[in-house]
Amino acid sequence: MNSMREGSRLAIDLGAESGRVFLGSLQSNILNVREVHRFPNHPVTEGNSTHWDVVRLWSEVRTALSSSQLSEIASIGVDAWGVDYALLGESGELLQNPYHYRDPRSVSAMEQVLRLVPRERIYRETGVQFMPINTLNQLYAAQRDTPELLGTAHRLILIADLFHYWLSGNAYCEFTAASTTQFANPITRTWAMPLLRELGLPAQILAPIIEPGSVLGDLRGEISNGGRHTPVVIAPASHDTASAVAAISATGNTAFLSSGTWSLFGIELESPVISAQALRLNFTNEGGIAGSTRLLKNVMGLWMLQCCRREWSAQGRNFSYDDLMSAAKGAAPFRQLIDPDDPSFLNPPAMIAAMDTFCQRTGQPCPESPGGYVRAILESLALKYRLVTRNLESLIERPIHRIQVIGGGSKNSLLNQFTADATGKQIMAGPSEAAVLGNVGMQMVATGEVSSVRDMRALIARSFPPDVYEPENMERWNQEANRFQQYCEFSYA
Repeated sequence: MNSMREGSRLAIDLGAESGRVFLGSLQSNILNVREVHRFPNHPVTEGNSTHWDVVRLWSEVRTALSSSQLSEIASIGVDAWGVDYALLGESGELLQNPYHYRDPRSVSAMEQVLRLVPRERIYRETGVQFMPINTLNQLYAAQRDTPELLGTAHRLILIADLFHYWLSGNAYCEFTAASTTQFANPITRTWAMPLLRELGLPAQILAPIIEPGSVLGDLRGEISNGGRHTPVVIAPASHDTASAVAAISATGNTAFLSSGTWSLFGIELESPVISAQALRLNFTNEGGIAGSTRLLKNVMGLWMLQCCRREWSAQGRNFSYDDLMSAAKGAAPFRQLIDPDDPSFLNPPAMIAAMDTFCQRTGQPCPESPGGYVRAILESLALKYRLVTRNLESLIERPIHRIQVIGGGSKNSLLNQFTADATGKQIMAGPSEAAVLGNVGMQMVATGEVSSVRDMRALIARSFPPDVYEPENMERWNQEANRFQQYCEFSYA
């Protein structure tokens, strides 16, 4: 194995819309990151199924590696979205393109799983909120629909683990990603084997779990081309949200809001919260760095806005995000409010039509312009964050004073101000590339270039100070909150 040394860190960050590759390094005790490659991530349809084109994504990663000076790179790490898995055959080959979490097979699977094992039992074993996209439902659907394929699998790993395997030749499941499956135990940080066996799922194919910051081995020789210095492959916090939260300090009275396609709202704790109240509020306990737990709630996020923008583009109306934010700022406030977590918004054929239908069901006028649709999305997200904030405060039994918004959504100043107004909390926005920074930082901790997680977070805060938003016009938001609450209750009535 390569001896630990200083040098550049290559962070590969795979998201639902795009993949990015960054180089990070220390210069004068400031962390600098530089993008070296970016590429789109589009799902592919095979018959009635939706998959990720991971072979193409791997080709893009190889392009980034070939264009980089590998002899100057000390380590490489990958972070990606959670819940989706890859199956490897006995010879280590990928058996099929991994299913996309929005594939419809998981909806019926979740209903079947809950008929076999009580909701309370699953939550007690895993501490994970109930969502159709969870790996538990996906794996049950695979056993139900394609048992022959599952029977040939030798190993199951998550998406970031797959790329680590292709880079190093070693197949493991890093815990922050494994914790999103709904079949990992958040207390023991091991697989929940009894639950899997009770559901008749093949527990023996699960790769061993490792902790974030684990060294996987040297970059494979055919990739490194036998250079003088071979980079070492390190599993950072491989779930992208865990990597983003690794970059900041979201403890005490500070919550985090990872804002992107999904919004993940929560706080970092020393141990999981697995209680009847946490189950009722549908909060999840996901793995964090240094043995911590991220107690959080998944909210639909900017997915709705992304879908609307694509629909307008298909109509020849090519709006930039700046165009849409300007239009939303000029639109009438609180004309329409929607529950972002209504099941109709998970993967509709047309998001604009889905929003219209929700408005009609709840006796509201439909938006009349792109600005109206965007404002409805942003105001509704801010009010959802308000609701989640209050639920989180009740679970941890202390107030939240500030919320640090990280990820791409932290650059949305209108949503940041709405969030401050709706929640009544101070908003610290940034860093926008938190997942990349957490990825790079954990590589530095693993190799000893940075002495501790605390020092890593201080380095990132010094290098990328956040913008601050203070609450304004709270009275109007307080008035609209009750109306919004009714729409949320309507969604699940």
